[in-house]
Amino acid sequence: MLVLAVGTLFLTTDDEPKQIAPEELLQQIIQPTRYVTTDQVAKMIIQGDPSLLMVDVRSADEYDEYALPGSVNIPLEELLNEGNMGYFGVPGVKVVFISNDDIRADQTWVLTKRLGVDGTYVMKGGLNCWMQTIIEPSQPDADAPSVDHALYAFRKGAQIYFTGAESATTDDGNVEVQVRRREKTNVAAGGC
Repeated sequence: MLVLAVGTLFLTTDDEPKQIAPEELLQQIIQPTRYVTTDQVAKMIIQGDPSLLMVDVRSADEYDEYALPGSVNIPLEELLNEGNMGYFGVPGVKVVFISNDDIRADQTWVLTKRLGVDGTYVMKGGLNCWMQTIIEPSQPDADAPSVDHALYAFRKGAQIYFTGAESATTDDGNVEVQVRRREKTNVAAGGC
């Protein structure tokens, strides 16, 4: 009996996924490094960063209505499906969770962190912030710092890149942007 009891100590079952301690999770939750800005995401998309994987955690209907180019749709409710977990934990890949705001993306981030997945981030402000900063950027005041003007110039360029907008100068010297919607192509869901 004693030998069998000692033998059971060496038997392990890997049925449960590896999880981090709640204290460690709490430490990671309060770190601002889990967020990436819409500007950072736009720059990675424009530059064709191969290490970027955008995971849109909204419903399929919301995703079909509007999605960032190159994003993959994995609704939060389907995240733990066997085939979907293969997207996460790949060394060198930055997984950015996207939703309309921070709520669903944050929930997804916490869930994946709890399971011990590294390399995951949340797009701060979600698609609502994306619309305000990239699609419809606000021009800074004339006396604003040059950093603000440089950021605005980047955002205008990103706006043109993502919307196909063409700008034209009016008689009073202001820039008028004409937005031309591009036809949406279907994004392949899934991997190899």
